[in-house]
Amino acid sequence: MGSPFLVPVAALRRDIPSSSTVAFTAPFDAEAEFTPRPAGEGDVPVGAIVDVDVRLSSFSGGIAVRGRVRCPWTGRCRRCSREVTGTVDVAVDERYVETSRADDEAYRYEGDTIDLAPLVHDAVFLELPLTPLCRDDCRGLCVQCGVDLNDEACECRAPVDPRWAKLAELRFDEDSSESR
Repeated sequence: MGSPFLVPVAALRRDIPSSSTVAFTAPFDAEAEFTPRPAGEGDVPVGAIVDVDVRLSSFSGGIAVRGRVRCPWTGRCRRCSREVTGTVDVAVDERYVETSRADDEAYRYEGDTIDLAPLVHDAVFLELPLTPLCRDDCRGLCVQCGVDLNDEACECRAPVDPRWAKLAELRFDEDSSESR
């Protein structure tokens, strides 16, 4: 099965400088090459569809790719463990050069097609949240009873650190403090 991210560039390579717009949708992991990320991190769901909308511009020795990539993501809130969803919407601005050229900062291609899959995968993975939050003011779970503090309050008290427990026994008489 060929990559759904293959884009023909023969006409662009022939007419330098020239450009064309490419827009398509494709399964993010059509080759099933990525293993799921840990539960606490954002990840692209299995079967997710990515939207690619880019402009290809030829230059001597390569193709510039500029545009946007959009893809859904899911994860677990780092505070309350609720399912979180969102959309990665990232701008891309990269270069593809012929394999024979030495350029460590560009993607490589051979022949009359370029494969946008590495660019798309890199852009999406770099934008995924490492520790997702369901919302900025998430209160999380009570460490004592486990209740979701976003939904209800609990009567639990934080445990007293035994190193400071004796201080809780101190009582000051207001009259004695004023007479000093």
